[in-house]
Amino acid sequence: MELVDIGRYFAALLMVLALVGFAGLAVRRFGMPGIVKPHSVRRLAIVETLMIGPRQRLYLLRRDGVEHLVMSGPEGIAVIENAIPAPAGDIASASQPIAAAP
Repeated sequence: MELVDIGRYFAALLMVLALVGFAGLAVRRFGMPGIVKPHSVRRLAIVETLMIGPRQRLYLLRRDGVEHLVMSGPEGIAVIENAIPAPAGDIASASQPIAAAP
């Protein structure tokens, strides 16, 4: 096998990987009906998380401008408080989820 053949194989591999990557980006951007929804449709976001014990965690979730406080642990999940009105300045950013550290 010559050096030119090896170069062609690597070029073909890079081209196939680039095409797969572009297809993945297109699916994420525009969605695929029945499989993947576009990002602009998100209604649910994790606003904040807090560890309260070694295996218990509090989550503040926002759905359609309304926040819910949920506790998760080994014994299960419990809703602590629901239908909390979101702060007035944060309602516009409800469509963009805020990533919290795990």
